[in-house]
Amino acid sequence: MTHILHVLDHSLPLHSGYTFRTRAILRAQMARGWEVRGITGHRHSASGPLEELVDGLHFHRTPGKPATGNPVLREWRDIAAHADAIEALVQQWRPDIIHAHSPVLNAIAAQRVAKRHAIPLVYEIRAFWEDAAVGNGTGTEGSPRYWLTRQLETHAVRNADAVAVICEGLRADLATRGIDPAKIIVSPNGVDMDQFGTPVPRDPALTAQLGLEGADVVGFIGSFYDYEGLDDLIAAMPRLVRARPRAKLLLVGGGPREQALRDQALASPFADHIVFVGRVPHDQVEHYYAQIDILAYPRKAMRLTDLVTPLKPLEAMAQGQLVAASSVGGHRELIEDGVTGTLFPPDDPAGIAAALAGLFADRGIWEDRRAVARAFVERERNWSSNILRYEPVYQRLLARPARTRAAA
Repeated sequence: MTHILHVLDHSLPLHSGYTFRTRAILRAQMARGWEVRGITGHRHSASGPLEELVDGLHFHRTPGKPATGNPVLREWRDIAAHADAIEALVQQWRPDIIHAHSPVLNAIAAQRVAKRHAIPLVYEIRAFWEDAAVGNGTGTEGSPRYWLTRQLETHAVRNADAVAVICEGLRADLATRGIDPAKIIVSPNGVDMDQFGTPVPRDPALTAQLGLEGADVVGFIGSFYDYEGLDDLIAAMPRLVRARPRAKLLLVGGGPREQALRDQALASPFADHIVFVGRVPHDQVEHYYAQIDILAYPRKAMRLTDLVTPLKPLEAMAQGQLVAASSVGGHRELIEDGVTGTLFPPDDPAGIAAALAGLFADRGIWEDRRAVARAFVERERNWSSNILRYEPVYQRLLARPARTRAAA
């Protein structure tokens, strides 16, 4: 039986797009009959034992706490600690494949162990770490740190036996760095249809509690980062309310921009049309999806959003929801304008308002739009079929007479 060890940044019980993708991969691989475990580094912040089962998945943790001090030295110390933990688990469990997931620090730690034990290594990139730092406001494009991280990423890709990326934008970028496209597979974001494929009915009591009776509801459910463009969505509300007086905006979640967004909403002339819920338990999220007529994803235009496809619009489509999103590259890979969703210009509150008002004025298309979008997810972005993309890569690596590392 094939043993797959996934090297991770963080995992369940933490909730994020990263952990939900991981959960889907591990569950699908277990259903395939493979033995699967995950090991997280020091960036996993949830308390718990060094080995635990969460939601039926087997996780190991890197012991100790994150290093402190100089950022570069701190990260190298964390890599060393992560590598030591991977080494101990490899000696105990003997995986056939090591599957490391971004950020690049995980790949570096995993490669040290994989090379020592001649174990094939797959490196999966969900976003380039340097671009994620810019999107999160913790880095600057073109800075020395940005350049160094980019070089580490390229080096890690060259030294992996195979590379998986979540979208065509990332594969195209790696090709410009001289990486052989044949070495790269695209394993796109998908949805567990068993979990998201059966929408719940709207709860009238929750509708009343939120003050949404009779409203045209636009919503966002997710993390409040700057690159999500929620400030543009709030700025669009005056125009939208003037066109659709019953329009309301429901924001569910939290994050670094939450207070700034609350302050912006409070200063809006239509503050009473903007409802903040805060974070909600994951098992309650579907009830908030049911309150929303149109899910809006107004991501700003930048390298991160042009290269990376998000998970949330797919989950919304699986829930039978209407989706409207900015026309950044990551969204264009997921949404066909006028077919599975509506695209509007990024960084443009007036364009957002016009697109949303147009959708509310044309309810006759809603039923067909929802059905087409859901069928797209079920057919092309369902994890039960997405998982098949890894299998030929694993088989090819395991069939090598000598499991040598890829040439640098």
